[in-house]
Parts: sequence; structure tokens; C-alpha cells
Amino acid sequence: MNLAWRDRLPEGLRPYTEREPLAALLLGMSSGFPYAMIGATLTTRLAQDGIDKRSVTAFSLAFLVYNLKFLWAPLIDSLRLPGLSHLGQRLSWLCVTAAMVVLALGALAFGDPRTELGWVAAAAVGVGVAGASFDIVIDAFRIESLRSDQLGVGSGMSQYGWRIGSVAAGSLALLVAMRSNWTLSYLLCAVFVLPALVAGFWLGEPTRHRAALPVRGLQALWASISGPISEFFQRDAAWLVLLFVLLHKIGDTLANLTLRLLLNDLGFSNEEIATWDVGLGFFAYLAGIFLGGVLYGSLGMKRSVLLALILMAVSNLSFAALAALGHSNPMLGFAIGFENIASGIGGVVVVAYLSALCNLAFTATQFALLSAAASVVGRLITGTTAGQMIESFGYVNFYLFTAAIALPGVLLYLYLLRSDSIEPALGRHFTDGTSSGASTRRSGDRSEIKTTPDTKE
Repeated sequence: MNLAWRDRLPEGLRPYTEREPLAALLLGMSSGFPYAMIGATLTTRLAQDGIDKRSVTAFSLAFLVYNLKFLWAPLIDSLRLPGLSHLGQRLSWLCVTAAMVVLALGALAFGDPRTELGWVAAAAVGVGVAGASFDIVIDAFRIESLRSDQLGVGSGMSQYGWRIGSVAAGSLALLVAMRSNWTLSYLLCAVFVLPALVAGFWLGEPTRHRAALPVRGLQALWASISGPISEFFQRDAAWLVLLFVLLHKIGDTLANLTLRLLLNDLGFSNEEIATWDVGLGFFAYLAGIFLGGVLYGSLGMKRSVLLALILMAVSNLSFAALAALGHSNPMLGFAIGFENIASGIGGVVVVAYLSALCNLAFTATQFALLSAAASVVGRLITGTTAGQMIESFGYVNFYLFTAAIALPGVLLYLYLLRSDSIEPALGRHFTDGTSSGASTRRSGDRSEIKTTPDTKE
């Protein structure tokens, strides 16, 4: 009897070939590209057009829209779209938000920063709003489609997809801009909405753990917002967990959102940036994602998150070394490789942790709140003072600061570990209301704890 091709694979690879993780890969591809359009790609465009550093870093405020997405996530959780409700709550919103991204990207494509900086800024915010809305649907679709035992693999595949989408879109934009113009490059990148739509119609509408209700009146609207948030804060140690989420990514966000400024000031060409930051960074990040999956499976969620936090903090020191050394391709390769491996590991284990914090009855709202909180402080500092900080005390000291400012998040997570506050704050992943945290421990039935592979701890 012939075995299916999947059964011939090593046991460790089989979970990656299941339909849900493969769909998570496609969803991640579409999730990553709007971020790239207003991130490194727009930073490079503005720097090459001679826009000053303070204005360039101020554009990172467009990312703050991602940090506010929890404000309208409840609508996406609960509001039926007229004329499209037959597709299902998630699929209908997936189609609408994909169209929003395409329209916003078109507006950004036709702006010239040298003569229409205000238009470009407004269009960048528009891409941020559309991309954040797209993310809300994609994250909810992914989490609700994955089984509890697929969270680690699904998070890894989503991160693979995110990196593939962001790097492919960023590379396409750079290459087309070099040979033609930025307008065409942005318009061509709109094709990256398609993977999410393919994944959505391939999987079909995920099972709902809470019925989508029409929002009728202010009272119902408030209930759709307050319900998911109040449920989260009723858990043990919820405030400490939220504080950790706010703090843990400050240094990483500051370093990554200013890297292209450093490369431009050190005189790296587009070809060198494409080779090292985009090319090598891509493969290093993929390696980091693989290592993250291995660490998540072998160490468990708690210890793998701690290791990732330490690596992400230390990796910023390599940017300080690059700034001190100057234009050096070997040093750039080392810095990009180290940072992307650390970020890849963190992307898998931290996203899996944030996913495990979500109650499936309120997936879109709670994940939007947590993922937005994860980088809000770093983006706010970048958009308001990073350019001034770089000009005041130089790149070397700035990147040393980004490493130091990551330490409070590491120390707070250590406290959560030592005080046994991780599991009580986890969300509910079963329709019968079983929690992987406090409620299961009260029942004394450890066999029900299936949210993460961390049961060994």
C-alpha cells in the first residue's frame, strides 16, 4: 500500500504541510507587504529624494495606525457587511480590506515627496489604516483556522509568509524604481493582496466561537468593544502581561525603523541594500523562524520567549558596531544576519505567545490590542524623537540606547516567569470554555492544557 507523500516526510516536517499552516503562510505574505510599503521602502524613497531626517522619521508615525487598530477591531469582529454576509464574517471583511489596501497604495503611488509631501504623508497614513484593517482580519482568520496544536507551526508559517511578502514587495519596489519610477513600483506591489484572498477561499470561513451580530445603537457598539477588553483584564496578572507587551519591543522597533537612515548615511547603494538588508536578511530571517520553531518545540513557550527577548536586545549592538566601523559590507552582513535571526526566533515564539493570550470568542479585538501594544512605544519614540536623537548624539550611542531600552521588557518577563504568572493570563482556546491557564489549573485536569507545547513545564 502506497503511503501518501506527506507520510514519507520526516515527522517534524509533516505539520508544516497541513492545509491550515500553508494557508497561514499565504495570509502572512499579504500581511507583510503594506508594512513594507510605508516602512523601509518609503524611508529609502524619502531619503533619496533629499527629505531631512526629522521628516523621514516622522513618517514612522504612519505605523501608529497599526497601534490603534484595536479601536475598530470590534466592528470587524461583530459588524456584518451588507451584500457580502453570505461569504461569512471573515471572508467578507478579507475582500473589503484587500480592496482598501489596493486603493490606498494607488494614492501613495501618485504622490511626489519633493513637491507633495503632505499628500504622501496622508497617503502613507491611508496605507497604514488599510493595512492595519487587513491585518485585523488576517490575524483573526489565522488564529481561528488553526487547531490549538498548530499554534507554534502556524505562527512560524505566518512569519515566513510575512517576511516573504515584505521582502518580495520591498525588493520589487526598489528594482522597479531603479529601472522605471516609484509610481509603477507601488502599483505593481498591489498584487500582494492576492495570497490572502487565495488562502481565504481555500480554507473557507473559519468556525465562529461567537456569532457575528449586527451593531445596533451605541450600547451594542460599546458592548462589542468593552466585552473583549474586560474579559482580558479579568484574568490573573493581565496588567503585568500588558505592560510586558508594551515594553518588550521598544528597542527592536527603534533599531529597525531607523536602519535605512544609517545605511543611507554610510553611503550604501541600492544594490548593496538589496543584497545585504533585503537578500541576506531574508534568508537569515527564514533561518531564525526555523530555529524559533525548534526552540518553541524543545524549550516550550516560556523559556523560548525569554531566549528570544535576550537575543533581540543583544542584536542591536551589532548596529552600533556597524555605525562605528562605517561602510563595511562584511560588518553589514553580520549585523543584518544576527538581527534577522534574532527577529525570526522572536517572531515565532512571541507571536505564538500573543496568539495564546487570545480568547477565541474575541480573536480579532484581543489580538489587535496585543499586537498593537507590542510596538506602540517604539513607534511613538521613533516618530517624535528618533531623528533628533540620532542628530544629537550619533548613531553609535543611539543603537547602544536601543539595546539598553530593551532590558526592562526582559526583566519584567523574568518576573512573570518567577511569579508563575504566565499560564493564568492565557486565553481560552476551546468552545467548551476550557482555558489553558488558570481555569484548567483550578480543575486539576492538566490533560486539557493544549494551547501550547509548554506542558512540560
